[in-house]
Amino acid sequence: MKIIYFTALGALFMFLGVALGALGSHALSDRLSPSALNSFEVAVRYLLIHGMVLVFYAQLPIANESLQQFVAQGFLWGIILFSGSILVLSTKALHGWSVGFLGPVTPVGGLILLGAWGALFVYFLKTAFYA
Repeated sequence: MKIIYFTALGALFMFLGVALGALGSHALSDRLSPSALNSFEVAVRYLLIHGMVLVFYAQLPIANESLQQFVAQGFLWGIILFSGSILVLSTKALHGWSVGFLGPVTPVGGLILLGAWGALFVYFLKTAFYA
């Protein structure tokens, strides 16, 4: 996938983050438990942060195209699995779906995000020492 598509997806995630943040603070604050609302806010926070990362990530001068794809895919799937699963789990009181199976998905998404950040760290560290 061309790296510019990740920028577009990052902008979409930022849009969703702002919209869901407004929804959470205005429409869901009296419909979700404090714990569920807190989880919802965590999901929105990570959605916004990593959406912003994707928006700017394509601008980084990364010569290694396979690493660039790996990190971008990591951010993409990490956002979807981490924030997406928390959003669905935290709103169970509203939709009533049986979503217990998503519980283990959240940490997998978090690990994928950590992997993407770790790969980016190692790349920049190597670049600093060998450039």
